[in-house]
Amino acid sequence: MTVGFVGIHYPQSAHFEDFVGRVQQAVEVLRAAPGCLSVACWVTAEGDAVVSTAEFESDEALAASFAAAGEAGVDFAYDERERAPRQVLTLRPR
Repeated sequence: MTVGFVGIHYPQSAHFEDFVGRVQQAVEVLRAAPGCLSVACWVTAEGDAVVSTAEFESDEALAASFAAAGEAGVDFAYDERERAPRQVLTLRPR
């Protein structure tokens, strides 16, 4: 069964472009991972949030993809660069 992922990130305005770069780096690594069906980086029209979306073949593919991203040095740290806690959603098809 496929699984979806949405991450909504709220970077400080001074770190917005750097944060987009961090998410785009993750997108590139995840895109190359086995079992990744799609992955993208979006920004809100207001320019106040960065949204990452992905779809994987399975829960195992999602976990392996994020493990590969961590091993590749993708920065997933939550710190003072974000002005609010990120929201992370795992989605299931109906």
